[in-house]
Amino acid sequence: MINVGHSLLIIAVVAICTILLRATPFLIFGSRKKIPPFIGYLGKFLPPAIMMTLVFYCLRNIEFLKGSFGIPEIIASALVIILHSWKKNILLTVAASTICYMIMVQCRY
Repeated sequence: MINVGHSLLIIAVVAICTILLRATPFLIFGSRKKIPPFIGYLGKFLPPAIMMTLVFYCLRNIEFLKGSFGIPEIIASALVIILHSWKKNILLTVAASTICYMIMVQCRY
């Protein structure tokens, strides 16, 4: 069991690391320096590549020949695509698809 002081220290270290990571690009490039083309390329293509990696990671263990045949995962993924295309609201998309998936998994639809 972790005591309160240790928990607060962990939270402080995580907060400081997060602030430093978010401030680093502004400290390195500032407003006066031009961003190198390679960094611009990474900023354009890396987020979609990371998202696709996360999608493949989340869907990697679907067994289409056993149990639910991957139906909860497919429906929740389709809901993400439909809601985000329609509303463009990440909070709504994540919340609705997660709730839908959890209901299907817990109730065995």
